[in-house]
Amino acid sequence: MVDPRSWAAPRPWGLRRYLPILTWLPAYERSWLRLDVIAGATIWGLLVPESMAYAGLAGLPPQAGLYTLLATLAAYAVFGTSRHVVAGATSASAVLLASGIAGLGSSSTAEYAARGAAMVLFCAGLFLLAGFLRLGFIAQFLSRPVLEGFVFGLALFVTVSQLPKLFGIPKGEGDTIRQFLHVLTHLGDTNAATLAVGAGTLVLLFGLDRFASRVPGGLVALVLGIVLSTALDLSAHGVEIVGTVPSGLPSVGVPSIAAGDVVPLLAAAGGMALVIFSESLGAAQNFARKYGYDIDPDQELIALGVANAGSGLIGGLAGGGSLSQSAVNDGAGARSEVSPLVAAVLILVTVLVLTPLFKNLPEAVLAALIIHAVSRLWKIAEFRRYYGEQPVEFALGLATLVGVITLDVLPGLVIGVVSMLLLVIYRATRPHLSVLGRVPGVTGGFGDVERHPDYTTIPGLLVLRLEAPLWYANATLVRDRVKLLVGRSDPLPHAVVVMGGVSDSLDVTSAEMLDELITTLRSAGIDFALADVRLPVVEMARRCGLLDVLGEDHVFHTVEEAVEALS
Repeated sequence: MVDPRSWAAPRPWGLRRYLPILTWLPAYERSWLRLDVIAGATIWGLLVPESMAYAGLAGLPPQAGLYTLLATLAAYAVFGTSRHVVAGATSASAVLLASGIAGLGSSSTAEYAARGAAMVLFCAGLFLLAGFLRLGFIAQFLSRPVLEGFVFGLALFVTVSQLPKLFGIPKGEGDTIRQFLHVLTHLGDTNAATLAVGAGTLVLLFGLDRFASRVPGGLVALVLGIVLSTALDLSAHGVEIVGTVPSGLPSVGVPSIAAGDVVPLLAAAGGMALVIFSESLGAAQNFARKYGYDIDPDQELIALGVANAGSGLIGGLAGGGSLSQSAVNDGAGARSEVSPLVAAVLILVTVLVLTPLFKNLPEAVLAALIIHAVSRLWKIAEFRRYYGEQPVEFALGLATLVGVITLDVLPGLVIGVVSMLLLVIYRATRPHLSVLGRVPGVTGGFGDVERHPDYTTIPGLLVLRLEAPLWYANATLVRDRVKLLVGRSDPLPHAVVVMGGVSDSLDVTSAEMLDELITTLRSAGIDFALADVRLPVVEMARRCGLLDVLGEDHVFHTVEEAVEALS
């Protein structure tokens, strides 16, 4: 049961502020250890094949996915504020990494790896900077429909990009549509053995989801793929295999890139950081709501920054919290971040000892693993709901989706962010003005007569309530709306009262607008007054001379006072 007093508990300070593990580890219950070990082994079985597949999606060798986990699992467990999130490579981060590097033109293998590591380090730097500047609120600028539209488009892009590996045909170029057309026009070149491996793996993965959901399907597919490939010598039948995966710990170093690569990689890293943070924070908040604890968005930024800094220094991918991977962790019985720490130890063993086993792994198996993983991101049901609930936001999400599949991943993200910001600006500059009337039977009670036709307006008075703060961007629209409502009144009122309690400040432009409005109304024989105005607004009105125009006696504490004085 949640203790409500915990909501008012002071924030940790000192080392505990930046190392949340110092808060939860001393309270760790020994009875949890067995469950955390089981959960850690379970997510290890999920993460190994998925991360190797995501490395290929990013254009990096399979071991890069394992190196990512070495850094992200442990770093998030130490620095993160969620007790259930698993941090690793995701399909979104892999595609955005590949897209960001592709924008720089062709690269040699070494140059590509250096650019990828630099982009991950730039992403880490942005996370750390945002965390120390307490910018955790930035995730709010990606609305859910826009983010889901981006993820849906990304899932379609990823699915189509993996079809050539599934069919054993050459990879196409361009956007999602052109790549899909390339697949259709080259179906005659399909390698039957490769298709059998890929299709069989998909059937296995979706079948286990349907009939044995607790079985780690990714690990089963990985093991069966290696065994069958080795036993049947599938490479001799034209099936592409992973090849040698180096054993041992990765080297640590800062990548060297050309000066001209810095700005485009930094810009791409900014988009990648926004997507990773939104996805990761969403996963963390989901489990925080479920189990009744709080998430610190600013500390989450720092945790992601440290995790990605570690990954970039050892040649890994960008990483973040994944809802699907974290859900597996939770479903396996995890009680704390000890579970990812156990998985990190198993990943270390894998890197040191087990990588030679992956040599004969078919690429088609990895393609199937990716398609299976992103199939959870086909947000058809969500988009149906958005269409019914909020058509405007549905349209923005759809525009983002279309942008991803017709232009590219990063342009699609830009479309979503820009369109959402434009919607925010549009709504902020068009505040609603409610006409108020008396609430029957309630002394001093006033309400919106449009919503409640039985409320009675005050004869000779037009009482208005501003439903959003007044500021320079909406000042002119508010003025015009007041004049319009006055002009529509029959008979014309002898006074206008504006209730402005939602505004906690007054800027110069708004003050000048009110000055103009008061002068215009009074020249037409209509008085003007303010009610329920906050002290900072009154002080600003006094400093700029607006109060001299309005009159001290025309500022009232309540609407009732204004009505009595002006009736």
